[in-house]
Amino acid sequence: MKISRRPKSHEAALPARRNFLKAAAAGIAAATLSPLVARDWTGVEPVRYPDSDVVALDPRFGRYRIGNAAIERLYTGCRWAEGPAWSAVGRYVLWSDIPEDKQLRWIEDDGRVTVFRKPAGNSNGNTFDFEGRQIACEHGNRRVVRYESTGGFTVLADKFDGKVLNAPNDAVVHPDGGVWFTDPGYGSMGNYEGNRGELLLKEATYRIDPKSGAIAKVEDTARKPNGLCFSPDLSTLYIADTGGAPSGEKANVIWVCDVQDGVTLGPARIFARMNMTTPAGERLGGADGIRADIDGNIWAACGWAGDGYDGVHVFAPDGTRIGLIKLPEIASNLCFGGAKRNRLFITASQSLYSVYVNAQGAGIT
Repeated sequence: MKISRRPKSHEAALPARRNFLKAAAAGIAAATLSPLVARDWTGVEPVRYPDSDVVALDPRFGRYRIGNAAIERLYTGCRWAEGPAWSAVGRYVLWSDIPEDKQLRWIEDDGRVTVFRKPAGNSNGNTFDFEGRQIACEHGNRRVVRYESTGGFTVLADKFDGKVLNAPNDAVVHPDGGVWFTDPGYGSMGNYEGNRGELLLKEATYRIDPKSGAIAKVEDTARKPNGLCFSPDLSTLYIADTGGAPSGEKANVIWVCDVQDGVTLGPARIFARMNMTTPAGERLGGADGIRADIDGNIWAACGWAGDGYDGVHVFAPDGTRIGLIKLPEIASNLCFGGAKRNRLFITASQSLYSVYVNAQGAGIT
């Protein structure tokens, strides 16, 4: 068979390659929301490019998907994986296996996975502050802690108004050092992910002042506030709600609030609705962990609605769902990492996944 002549130079080949990748992305944009394609997640059998499980639902998503990048399963064997956070100094992604009461880390240089901390207070969400210190939301101990460079830890929050917290879920750090966290109480609703106990506080989102350590309630519209993240310019805070449809709605939502003076929030309003129409009918799932990219898109780990829904949903700044990364498991949380913050790490049920995207995370983790 005759093979076309190679371009005379590397420069001549570049336009052709760019056009190929652009055409590949356009092809995916026309894909339907069909069930997940059967594939070998062990990595033995390669995935044909472009990855058909990275789907553009709107032309705006085309610029963010990479035609020659595939979803990878980096690890499996957890009971319920949650709370991934990227350490830029250590070059690893840390995450929680809540029922196993441990934290794991995937190390970038050789892909090995090690136990990072056990016991871990049945930690859920993790993040790092601007000094590189890990912050963890512990279900089992109903508190938010910061691990210090000395090897010890500091309890940042365990009570509000004299009452023990429900079970902190996820946290994000503001550049001013303030720690914002959600407290829906999932870890106290049974003994699988924490310790069964009464919820003494209304579910809410809080801020820990970096100077005084004072804890202030900033939002309690969400029935079960879950994942949270700031917009790139820090002017808004997004909060995923997994507590059921609010009045007048039929599905879970993601709320958005204006940040006022950097320390308080304006009234919550609906940013995105989590129902989605698929060939199999309407799916009513929910968003868990969320992150923003530098363009203001919101990347949400979603699930509990089945094949064709579970995975990562990407929303434009106007709240339109523009992209979908389909996974064979319920996605729980995600973070951007890698040297360029363009590698998306996703915890999903029993596994850790990743995929390179043409987007960069807005936060440090």
